[in-house]
Amino acid sequence: MELPPHRRENVLPLPVVLISTVSPDGMLNAAPWGNITPILRPLDEIVLASWLKRDTLENIRATGEFVVNIPTAGMSREVMVCARHYPPEVDEFAEAGLTPHPSKTVRPPGIEGCIAWMECTLVEEICRDKYVLVIGKVERLEVDDRFFTVDGEMDPSIAKPLCMLCGKSGMRFTCPGGDGEYRSYAEMFSWEGSA
Repeated sequence: MELPPHRRENVLPLPVVLISTVSPDGMLNAAPWGNITPILRPLDEIVLASWLKRDTLENIRATGEFVVNIPTAGMSREVMVCARHYPPEVDEFAEAGLTPHPSKTVRPPGIEGCIAWMECTLVEEICRDKYVLVIGKVERLEVDDRFFTVDGEMDPSIAKPLCMLCGKSGMRFTCPGGDGEYRSYAEMFSWEGSA
């Protein structure tokens, strides 16, 4: 079977995050995002793709701050409530029954119940005709200890970070299952015959 190129999200599992922002007049905003990724290890920047008209983008532009919240698989209902097209004056925290999680380096709060919170500042925008790439710097990364080892490594079998696979007329929520394998980064730099 061959699929059209624009359906690449049918084959790429996407992380689902909630981005929380605050408007200049203090209105809380929370919106789900699937197009987000770290920019190369071990840098502290992330990039997210946005349509040109989003309240979240307007708030990031106006304040230079946002929080990337990592929801559990049990938060798909809240994610879908936040996905609705509300006018800018509607508080998605209230609509979805979300509790603010205090931030320490940025004004927008995170969202309680999440696995982790990345407090970010705007670094740069790369504008195209139909979308914008937003590069943010992670100023502070906080995690919920219940889902992490003492070394700060997530246990996906406990945390169950929310992901999605897109389909032709909808999306399927899922979470990483893992296959039990653990590999050292050093393996990537070794080859047969090396001393």
